[in-house]
Amino acid sequence: MGERSFIDTNILVYAEASDLPAKQRTALDLLKRLYEEASGVLSTQVLQEYCNVAIRKLRMPAQQIRARLDLYEQFEIVQVTPVIVRMGLDLHQTRSLSFYDALIVASAQTAGCSTLFSEDLNTGDKMGPVRIANPFAAGAP
Repeated sequence: MGERSFIDTNILVYAEASDLPAKQRTALDLLKRLYEEASGVLSTQVLQEYCNVAIRKLRMPAQQIRARLDLYEQFEIVQVTPVIVRMGLDLHQTRSLSFYDALIVASAQTAGCSTLFSEDLNTGDKMGPVRIANPFAAGAP
């Protein structure tokens, strides 16, 4: 298995975004690649946030959301524990991240990921061993 990569919620949301076909294609291609490489990692937080957006903003039916969860549960899933919450709090204070973004970074660090794919953080930033990459940016990996 190669380098492990953490998948932020926005990647899952864009995979549903038929109104943004370029971002949807990028998200779907990334998810497919990480699945085939067995290198993608999600967290319980990401799955919760995805469900919330799918219900409230995308207005997806529960059956369709459940079908997506069946797929996403095939990735490695990090359980957000009190230790990760404390790490997130520390990152929030030291790196000026929102608390929820800090939890994402803490989960990626805990899972031993070298890359965190996200549109919400600064591409190229390094937080410990984790490098931030925006797959939607020009010249993205």
